[in-house]
Amino acid sequence: MTKTKLTPMMEQYQKIKDQYPDAFLFYRLGDFYEMFNDDAVKGSQLLELTLTTRSHSAKNPIPMCGVPHKAVQNYIDILVDQGYKVAICEQMEDPKLAKGMVKREVIQLVTPGTQTDTGAAGAKRNNYLTALTMPTADHYGLAYTDLSTGELKVAAIDNLTTVMNELMSLQTKEVVVNESIPASLTERFKKLGLLVSRQLEIEPSSELSYVQQDLTDERMIQTVGMLVTYVTVTQKRSLAHLQRAVAYRPTAFLKFDHSSQANLELTQNLRTKKKSGTLLWLLDETKTAMGGRLLKQWLDRPLIDQAMIEDRQAKVGALLDHYFERNSLQAELVKVYDLERLAGRVAFGSVNGRDLIQLQTSLEQVPQIKHTLSELDEAVFDPMLDQLDPVEDVATAIRDAIVPETPLSVTDGGVIRDGYNDQLDDYRDAMRNGKQWLAELEAHEREVTGINNLKIGYNHVFGYYIEVTKVNLDKLPADRYQRKQTLANAERFSTPELKEKERLILEAEEKSTALEYQLFVDLREQVKKAITRLQKLAAAIASLDVLQSFAVVSEDYHFVKPTFTQGHQLAIKQGRHPVVEKVLGRQSYVPNDVLMDDQTNILLITGPNMSGKSTYMRQLALTVIIAQMGCFVPAESAQMPIFDQIFTRIGAADDLISGQSTFMVEMQEANRALSQATANSLILFDEIGRGTATYDGMALAQAIVEYVHNKVHAKTLFSTHYHELTALDDVLPQLKNVHVGAVEQDGDLVFLHQVQPGPADKSYGIHVAKLAGMPDSLLQRADVILQQLEQQAADAPTVAKETDSQTKPAAQSPTATAPEPATPVAPTQPAALVSETQPVADTDQQLSLFTDEPELNPVQAKVLTQLKDLNLMGMTPMAIMNQVYQWQQKLNK
Repeated sequence: MTKTKLTPMMEQYQKIKDQYPDAFLFYRLGDFYEMFNDDAVKGSQLLELTLTTRSHSAKNPIPMCGVPHKAVQNYIDILVDQGYKVAICEQMEDPKLAKGMVKREVIQLVTPGTQTDTGAAGAKRNNYLTALTMPTADHYGLAYTDLSTGELKVAAIDNLTTVMNELMSLQTKEVVVNESIPASLTERFKKLGLLVSRQLEIEPSSELSYVQQDLTDERMIQTVGMLVTYVTVTQKRSLAHLQRAVAYRPTAFLKFDHSSQANLELTQNLRTKKKSGTLLWLLDETKTAMGGRLLKQWLDRPLIDQAMIEDRQAKVGALLDHYFERNSLQAELVKVYDLERLAGRVAFGSVNGRDLIQLQTSLEQVPQIKHTLSELDEAVFDPMLDQLDPVEDVATAIRDAIVPETPLSVTDGGVIRDGYNDQLDDYRDAMRNGKQWLAELEAHEREVTGINNLKIGYNHVFGYYIEVTKVNLDKLPADRYQRKQTLANAERFSTPELKEKERLILEAEEKSTALEYQLFVDLREQVKKAITRLQKLAAAIASLDVLQSFAVVSEDYHFVKPTFTQGHQLAIKQGRHPVVEKVLGRQSYVPNDVLMDDQTNILLITGPNMSGKSTYMRQLALTVIIAQMGCFVPAESAQMPIFDQIFTRIGAADDLISGQSTFMVEMQEANRALSQATANSLILFDEIGRGTATYDGMALAQAIVEYVHNKVHAKTLFSTHYHELTALDDVLPQLKNVHVGAVEQDGDLVFLHQVQPGPADKSYGIHVAKLAGMPDSLLQRADVILQQLEQQAADAPTVAKETDSQTKPAAQSPTATAPEPATPVAPTQPAALVSETQPVADTDQQLSLFTDEPELNPVQAKVLTQLKDLNLMGMTPMAIMNQVYQWQQKLNK
C-alpha cells in the first residue's frame, strides 16, 4: 500500500513530534496551536474539542484539532493536571519575511513537575519536581525543586522506605530517574500516580555549577546534576532563580511517615481530601503566599533542635505580647505579593508590567515592616531585621519606568512612562501630532466637501483612508481623492499627503512599540541581577508571616508556651485537640490531661467506642507537632521531651494498590514502629489486633505491648477493647491503665469524654449500637446473646463428660447446640454461636467436675488440687488464661 506523501509542513511537524513522542505537541499555525494524528484524537477527547481532518481528499485524512493561542494556557493546564506533558512549538520567524517553510521549534516542555503557573488556588502550595538516583543498592540520592520559587533541596538516603515517604510527603507529581532505578521501582511509582521521566546524561552548565557549589557528597552532586539538566532541557530558558542546593537529612527533623501524616489529618482531611478540618487549616493565618507555603514546610518538618524551637517560641511570644505592632505587620504583609514566584518569572522571562508593579508595591512595604519590627525592641528579631533588605534600587527603577496602570501585554506598547526615554518621547510626539493632523484633516475635508459624515479611518490591510458613503459620492469634486477600496455602502479613498502621514505615524508606532519592549527587557535584566537579594528578602518575610500566624492562633485559641525537659517526663494539663475544639467550640470540648512521668512509658486506654479514645491520642500527637514547629500549644500547661519520631496505627484502610488487607497494613505499620522507634519516640496504637480472630488479636496486642515496654521504651498510647490486657498493669511497671469515662442513665449511655485512672468496667458496645439507631429487636437479641456468653464465661472452666453427642453427628436441627468441650476453656474464649431458640444455660444442669476417673499421676493431682482451690471470681480473665496456660505446660511435659 502506497504511503500518503506528506506536505512540507507535515514533514516538519512529524520531525518535531518524533523528538517528543511522550508529549502532546502544540504546533503553532497562525493564531492557533494545532494537534495532529493520535495527539488530535486523544486531545479532542480530553479537552472536549471538535475533531476535524486535514487533507480531506486523501485516502487517509489526517485527524486534526486546535486551540486559540490566546487561550492556550487553560488547555495546557488541563492536560498537565491529568499527568501529561505538553511540548509548545512556536514560529521562530515572521511568516511575512520567511522564505519557504516558517522555522519552528519547541520552546518549552511543560510537565506536571515543571508547571509554574499554578494560579490563585495553588498560591500557597509548592509544586515539586523530584529526581532519584541509586548509585549502589539501597543507597539513594533524592533531590527536589519548585521551579516557580527556585527552592532546591537534596538528601542522601539509605533505605527505600524513607524515599517513598519523602515522595509522598512532598506530594510530588513527577519523578526524574536514570538507568540506575530498576523497572520494578518505576512501576511502583506509576501505580502511585507519579509521572516517571528519564534523564540519562548530565550536561554541564553555569546554573549547574552554581547550585552544586555547596555539595560534597557524590550522590547528591549526581542527583542535583540530573535534576538541573532535565529542567534545562525541558524549559529551554534561564534558570537564574534556582537557589544553591541545600543538603538536608530527614532525621534532622521530627519524623513521621505519610500514613501518620494522613491519620493525623495534618494537611488533608481524610473524608473530604481538602484542607478544611486539618491542622494546617487551623494554623494558617498567614497573609502572603510565601508564608502559606513555608507554614506547610514547617508542618511537614517540625524541629528536633531545642535551641531552634525556643528561638521561634521567643519570636511568637514577642509578637503575642505586642498586639498593636502585630496588627500593623499584618496590614503591611497583606500588601506583599509573592516575591519568590515574581523572581522566578523574572528569571524565566515571563514577567509582565503588572508583575513588576506588584514587585514594586511589595518592596515599598519593607521599610515600614522593618520600622514596625524594630519598635518591638526585641533582640530575638535582630537577625531578621538585617535580612529585610528593601532592594530600593529595583523599586526605584520600576517606579521610574513602568506606568501604574500597565497593560497585560508587554509587546503592544503603553508600558513605559512618558519622560523615561527621550527617543520614545519623540516617537510618541510624532504619533500624537500625526493623529492630531488626521483629526484636523477630517474636519477640513468635511467643510470643503460639505459631507458631514465623511470620516478618516484605519485598518491593518489598507492603512489610513477617507471613507464617503455612496449617497454622497456626487458631492466630491472630480479627481480630489484616489480610489482605494469599494464597499457595499461606501467608497474609500486616499491622498498623497495622507499616505505620507500614514508612513510617519506607522513608523513611529512600530518604532515606539519596539523601543518600549527593549526598554522593558533592559529593566527586566536589571531586576534579574537582584534575584538573590529578592529571594533572601522573601525568605525573611515568609518566616515573619508564619510567626505572626502562630501568634494570632495562640491568642485566638488560648495556647500556652510549652517547656522542654531533658528527661522523659510528659505532663500536659487540660490538653485539647485544637481542630476538634475549633469545630465544636471551646465550650463544648472537654480537655484532658496526659501525664507520664519518667517511670511511665505506656498508657493502656480502655473505654467504649465513640467515647474519645482516638481523639485523646491524636491530640497528644498534634500537641507534640505544634510544639516542635515552634508554636504555642492547646493546653493549660505543657511540659514534654523533644521527640524524634511519631508512629501511628489509627483507623482501618486497605492498601488496594499493593493488594494488602486492612490487617496486613495494620501489622506493617505496627512493625515500622517497633523496628524504628527509639526511647525518644511517640507511638500511638489504636485497637491493634482487631482485624483477626479474638485469640490471635489478643495475643498479638499483648506481645506488642510487652515488646514496647521491655525493648523500645517509647512513650506509647495504646487503646484497646481487649479488657483482658488491663491485667498487664500488675506485671509491667511502666504501664498504667486509664479509661474514658461513660455512665448509664435510664438505660442510655452518656459519654463523659473524660480520661480517668484505671481500666473501664465494660465496652458498652450494645449501647453504642443503640446510639447508631440499630433496630430495637436486634438490640434485644444482642442483650440475650450477651447474657448467654457472659454466663458461659462465668461457668467455665468445666470438664465435660463424654456423651453420645461427642461421638455421633449432631442433629441437623436449627436448635441443636455444639457439644461441650472436653478440655478446660478459658472464660474469654468465644462460645459457640447461640441459636435464637436456645434457652439461657441452666447452671444447675452442669455435669459434675469430679466423676470417677482413672488414677492421676502426681502432676495431674497437683493441677487438680490447684483447680479446686482456684478463686475464679477474684481473678481477672487474663490471669485465668495465664494460669490455664501454665497447667497445660505442666500436663504436657
